[in-house]
Amino acid sequence: MTLTSPTAFAKTPDNQLVIATSLAQVLSLDPHQATEAKANEIMANLYDRLVSVDGSGKIAPQLAESWQIDEKGITFKLRKADFASGNPVTSADVVFSITRLLKLDQAAAANLKRVGYNGGNVQKLVTAPDEKTVRIDLSGETTSELLLYRLAMVIASVVDSKEVKSHEASGDWGNGWMRTNSAGSGPFTLNRWTPNEIVILEANKTYTGGEPKMRRVVIRHVPESQVERLMLERGDVDIASALTASDLSAFNGKQDFQIQRVPTGGFYVLSMNAGKEPLSNPKVREAIAYGIDYKGMEKAIMGPYGRARTIPVPENFEYAIPSPDWQLNVDKAKALLAEAGYKDGFSLTLKTIAQTPRIDLATAIQASLGQIGIKVNIQQGNGADIIAAHRARDFDLLIPQTGAYMPNVLGSMEQFSSNPDNSLAANNAGNFVWRSAWDIPELTALTAKASLEPDAKKRGEIYVKMQETFVAQKPAVLPLFERYEPIVVTTRVKNYVGHPNATTRLEGVTKD
Repeated sequence: MTLTSPTAFAKTPDNQLVIATSLAQVLSLDPHQATEAKANEIMANLYDRLVSVDGSGKIAPQLAESWQIDEKGITFKLRKADFASGNPVTSADVVFSITRLLKLDQAAAANLKRVGYNGGNVQKLVTAPDEKTVRIDLSGETTSELLLYRLAMVIASVVDSKEVKSHEASGDWGNGWMRTNSAGSGPFTLNRWTPNEIVILEANKTYTGGEPKMRRVVIRHVPESQVERLMLERGDVDIASALTASDLSAFNGKQDFQIQRVPTGGFYVLSMNAGKEPLSNPKVREAIAYGIDYKGMEKAIMGPYGRARTIPVPENFEYAIPSPDWQLNVDKAKALLAEAGYKDGFSLTLKTIAQTPRIDLATAIQASLGQIGIKVNIQQGNGADIIAAHRARDFDLLIPQTGAYMPNVLGSMEQFSSNPDNSLAANNAGNFVWRSAWDIPELTALTAKASLEPDAKKRGEIYVKMQETFVAQKPAVLPLFERYEPIVVTTRVKNYVGHPNATTRLEGVTKD
């Protein structure tokens, strides 16, 4: 199959799945380092975890065939499984993997560090009583139920410790090799990854769950929506997931195609650097919240990608509160700027990845904020540049996106409401709020309290308080739109169902 000019493509083979998308955010395929959604979709097929989350949001077994919860932690029993190398999956591999995650201390580690697990205590809290038993003691900062959801994230993938150790260099835990290779027990192995071009996965013929139906999965970087639409229409690709709202509409009711609109529990966000003036001023941040035409952008740009929502909790989640009255109000926004001492406005730079729909969002925000006296200069970049700037606090405004690791208020909101140490010295680039230098001790304490509350009703009351406090503090991480992932699939493809957590598995996919 030709992998260069789209015009040279033939029909996709029956035993190969070809996906067109944007790979701009794929910076690494090491599951203990990468956290971006598209990277997760790839890694979810290379690796297994102890447990997974099914499409309805329930915990399901994966490498663990069973588990027992007691007051102090969780004991897992492993099923019989092998890595793609042929090495058996053992409890030692699980302990190594969680230890590696926390010792590497990359962005992915934040999800366990936030609830008390770290490189200093992991060897005490995560142990292997025997070859097929894993014991994870509670840290004192989470319940067992919430810990299970974190262990279902791609960041908790189990890697082949023997294979990884054989590729270690200068104490890097094998990260240099793992970025571009795989060492998992999942249904596929990594054949090739060329950044911003292509990813090729090969079927793991010895996969414990049975050999995948597709011999190969090809994921192509096609950031131009019109090109992606044409490729899908003429059969060059089977699935498209980076189409603009207008190109998506071309497939409404069209024979031989199905549109899936996958709820992610996450958001498109306007991040403001609260470590810089004038964004350090809550009145300025509130003025910006009143200076955005959410409804107009939802109608003209977002379409199937999202709906206006300025609380970082999907509106259909239990205990979700209504959005505040933030909506385009030019007079109110100008008055707030004047109160803050900026009646003549100021200039800011907005950084964004050149990706649908964020480019159009950036342009609309530029026009909208211009009405209240804020001049916005847009700086587009690739994933590596923009993500690095975000993690280094090197921005004024930036448009990231989030997801949810479990289907409740804490699962979607935690990224917006927890920042245990806002100091520059903490260098906590894996923490979403830290990146915006937004110091929120009260909100962080509430989030920690919710993580430990075993009573569902009392936890729900804390959830409401978290949301109310978030609004009152004039957030530097402003949710704009509840995020959906629209995917167009040819009807030749069977058993492909987009997963809300960006962990869609492909071993059961077939083609007519």
